[in-house]
Amino acid sequence: MNNFEQKIKRGVVYIFLILGLVITFTPFFWMFSTSLKSGESIFTFPPQWLPKKITFEHYKRLFGIESQKVKEEKGSISLNFAKHFKNSILIAIGITVFSLFFNSLAAFAFAKYNFPGKEKIFTLLLATLMIPGQVMMIPVFLLLKMLGLLNTYFALLIPGLVSVYGIFLIRQFMVTIPNDIIESARIDGCSDFRIFWYIMLPLCKPILATLAVFSFIGAWNDFIWPLIVLMKESKYTLPVALANLSGEYATDYGLMMAGSVIVVTPIIIVFLFAQRYVIESFATAGLKE
Repeated sequence: MNNFEQKIKRGVVYIFLILGLVITFTPFFWMFSTSLKSGESIFTFPPQWLPKKITFEHYKRLFGIESQKVKEEKGSISLNFAKHFKNSILIAIGITVFSLFFNSLAAFAFAKYNFPGKEKIFTLLLATLMIPGQVMMIPVFLLLKMLGLLNTYFALLIPGLVSVYGIFLIRQFMVTIPNDIIESARIDGCSDFRIFWYIMLPLCKPILATLAVFSFIGAWNDFIWPLIVLMKESKYTLPVALANLSGEYATDYGLMMAGSVIVVTPIIIVFLFAQRYVIESFATAGLKE
């Protein structure tokens, strides 16, 4: 009877998991399916979950490689998603790499060094997490304007180089690493930076991978800040370029869905490659000293 109850409970859990998977996956499936439909089949009733005839015309239009016939029927668009995709990749990778380096450096100092006012400084940093990001946009915008960095990639990179949340997350992981390892390395003649680079960072792979996923997704999906600091269409990132499709092109839903697929795909790929480390960090790290 006990074994039977366990099977029932397990079956109920699986049912809820499958139901959650279906609810989560359905919008993505509809988005991808719509991106492969021709313009006239998108609005058919009842709705078609699978396209009767697969077409890549929306993707071709996004990248400016549509046929002459399509250009004449729907008009050629000047928006080139290849350029915006490149912009998003450069910004997202740049912010991810530099933020991991600077955040881990600061976290190493807070976790393994003793200096006057360390706890007060760390508490002050944590207190800044209560300030909404929108409040800081105007001061940062004015500062970048004074430096002449508006409408440049640096305007997107600089504000994302360091985050208090990243410092906190890595610091909490580093405090769980025994100090004996660092002392042994110092006895062997390792400099502080060599200890950080060759010992601490390899031991922090799980939390670094987790933060890398968070940083990449945040930079990739960022819409408000690029919209504020970028004026030239050639420097737009994908979210801003995707938003421009709505009004200017009379809300072509096939085009919008194709653009959404392109925006979502890199995030899924990054998470699939890093999910092992993400799960490991949550399973082994803990957030207590």
